[in-house]
Amino acid sequence: MKHRFPTCAVLVAALAFGALPCVQAVEYTQVNEIASTISFTYKQFSSRVYGTFRKFEATLDFDTANPSAGRAALTIQLDSIDAGSSDANSELQKPAWFNTATYPVATFESTGVKVMGDNRYSITGKLTLRGITREVEVPVLLKAENAIGIFDGKLTLKRSDFKIGEGEWADGVVSDKINIRFRMVAPEQ
Repeated sequence: MKHRFPTCAVLVAALAFGALPCVQAVEYTQVNEIASTISFTYKQFSSRVYGTFRKFEATLDFDTANPSAGRAALTIQLDSIDAGSSDANSELQKPAWFNTATYPVATFESTGVKVMGDNRYSITGKLTLRGITREVEVPVLLKAENAIGIFDGKLTLKRSDFKIGEGEWADGVVSDKINIRFRMVAPEQ
């Protein structure tokens, strides 16, 4: 009985001072695209409009022990857009908008990951839409639940930066700012 107390005290002290890891490092290398989502909101005539992309492919190589070496890539099939009506979906595929006949996909390729603390990261990368590439910074929160990592992120784009919604649509009927949210679900490896 006398030996248990010192052993427990040493263990508690080691945990308190960080000598023993409390959480094991986890790797995420596969994205469950069926459980994942990409959505967007914008304003049209001062009303908020919500939409999603139904088809995309994502790759991920993320280790919580070395997050700065993480990589992510995303390819979105632009003709899979659902903006709430078949008319809107058809309009958004036309040359003034996504021009899906010429530019069928949007892509994102990460170039760096910064650790922000509390399971928050800032992922920098190249986003390409309509043949135009811009560097973007995406804040991401990683939530671990039941051996699954959920990467929640959001960013705001200016559609004018990618020449989306030109011509008669450039007059402000549709907001220039488009809010994009994503939720990528990846099992622990």
